[in-house]
Amino acid sequence: MAQMIAVCGLDCGGCDIRQAKDDSAIAQHMIERFKEELAVDVKPEDLRCGWCKGDGAEHWSPDCWILKCCVDDKGLEFCYQCEVFPCQELNEWSQGSLRYRDALERLKRMK
Repeated sequence: MAQMIAVCGLDCGGCDIRQAKDDSAIAQHMIERFKEELAVDVKPEDLRCGWCKGDGAEHWSPDCWILKCCVDDKGLEFCYQCEVFPCQELNEWSQGSLRYRDALERLKRMK
């Protein structure tokens, strides 16, 4: 699978949500994770994402603040193209998980 980099720097190619559509074992694992970790009931058909650079109606998080800021407000393809990259909000977001830290580092390398 070709590398799919989101506007925030996440590598979507290996994302479980993207893979769940075609892999029932991954879908079941994700459903269980959402229930256990977030107390949220998710149906298999909810586990879909058309990528943030695809159809917004198929995006896992169409209200993503990073997507809105980068693409909708500034008309950019990636956050690193912003004149204030990396902004305070993106730096704070990157502290939320190892995947987010890796995403920010990927954007820095891309710049």
